[in-house]
Amino acid sequence: MQVIDERAELLAVRAELVGPVGLVITMGALHAGHAALIEQARRRCDHVVVTVYVNPLQYEDPRTYPSTLDADRALCANLGVEVLYAPSTEQVYRDRGPLVRVDAGERGAVLEAHGRPGYFEGVLTVMLKMTNLVRPEAVFLGEKDFQQLALFRRMVFDLDVPVEVVGVPTVREADGLALSSRNLRLSPKERTAGLALPQALTAAVTAARAGTHAEGVLAAARALLTAAEYGDPPMHTLYLNLTDPLLGPAPASGPAWLLAAVRLGTTRLIDGMPLHLSSRPTKAHSSGLSARSAELRSGRA
Repeated sequence: MQVIDERAELLAVRAELVGPVGLVITMGALHAGHAALIEQARRRCDHVVVTVYVNPLQYEDPRTYPSTLDADRALCANLGVEVLYAPSTEQVYRDRGPLVRVDAGERGAVLEAHGRPGYFEGVLTVMLKMTNLVRPEAVFLGEKDFQQLALFRRMVFDLDVPVEVVGVPTVREADGLALSSRNLRLSPKERTAGLALPQALTAAVTAARAGTHAEGVLAAARALLTAAEYGDPPMHTLYLNLTDPLLGPAPASGPAWLLAAVRLGTTRLIDGMPLHLSSRPTKAHSSGLSARSAELRSGRA
């Protein structure tokens, strides 16, 4: 495995790779969830490139994000990654930063971006830069960060970026908590309290399978999250939203996503689960996708 920290060297190495290339964009602190992305890329592509970079356009102080580059290097090498790109900010943002950034649109100003102006501008800008440098056939992203995945798909579609976007299901601990580097910040009591988040989403999925309408699905999740507000330690709900797979309004029936974020102490946790809404119990309904929406959902630009 080649570990590269300079843009020019990455371009030179990429020019020598023959065959489909898969790209996994990360901020480091890699875990089994990232490993699932890499393994999927290995199955689909001849070569895998992983990037590790904590983006200052997303975080005012990137030093607060855990740095585990030696462990990340070992994980990537064990999984057969051929190129690990871990650049400095000077390599990523030449000439003191980008004057032109990607506008994430109105769906990039809500949920994870609430109270964080420009957050997804920073996310999409660095993801587009990495995609342009590596020129992969496919980019592999986790469904846990579903808003990021949906916005990246939209950007690829709107800007005609020639790449396939592959969403990979969330990897969870045995007790259901979604894997995240943020879990390391939780105290043992907070870790236990955090289980209310996947439990609430699972309750909503169960309600949807029983044919419950959208409001009832939300109520099933909200009941558990509200109870957790009075726990020890308390878990504060930041948002609970039911959307279509493109982050639009939830459909009356068909595929949807339930997205949530909570705060335990100083730690923010996010999660989401797909579900299928039915207007009547036990009867499946067509999702009614237009050809344009179907292309976006497939991840094909």
